[in-house]
Amino acid sequence: MVGCGFTVCIFILMSLLNLQNIEKELKRRHQHPYKWFRKQNDAWDNYTNFIYRTSSWDTLVQKIAIVAEAQELDKQQFFQYAANRWYNFWSAQTVEQIFAEMEGIEPAEEVRDSEKDFYLLGIPFDHKTSVFPKQFEKSFEYAQSHKGELIEWLYKNQSTQKRHHFKNRLFIVVFERTGEHWKLKAELTLLKKAIEKYVAAFKPAQLHSFTFADGQTTLSDIIWVSK
Repeated sequence: MVGCGFTVCIFILMSLLNLQNIEKELKRRHQHPYKWFRKQNDAWDNYTNFIYRTSSWDTLVQKIAIVAEAQELDKQQFFQYAANRWYNFWSAQTVEQIFAEMEGIEPAEEVRDSEKDFYLLGIPFDHKTSVFPKQFEKSFEYAQSHKGELIEWLYKNQSTQKRHHFKNRLFIVVFERTGEHWKLKAELTLLKKAIEKYVAAFKPAQLHSFTFADGQTTLSDIIWVSK
């Protein structure tokens, strides 16, 4: 893998690993609590860019320890930061691959396009897996019957990181009855079934339409995944 570019490395890794293997590695993250300690920032993102080339949990832990020592960083905080970025990245990459392999889906030409990942029946979409937000302050059952309200909340409360935008987006909202929603990001087989069911029955008329500050029309929907 030495010397390959960002995009090439990602696709080599994804081709070498199947969904079951990635799911197994991601679930090894579950032995530790999910904390951030700090907001994402450029400096710590740069320290942890090795996550893009690291699919193995054991290798990840080794690299975290090496960088934390070399940069004299708080070991616990750096471990959590790197492990969370790794977990979210590989889950998102696998979900994108799941979409890309389905009939009716055309991947975006530019792999690093921050505003779209694919076209569904010709409609461009970015996708985002989100845990059900407790800040929404309403029940999961309420959200399911008031989908547009949650979508608008998700757009308005999205992070200000690189993929911040108000373009078309398909949200995959995960909800776990015990409250550990984040763990469902590793349930790739479950996510795949939900996505396949959604895409097979998709009709453009089911999309919710919004007009945000830029005046453009945004189309969005939610794929629910619960356990």
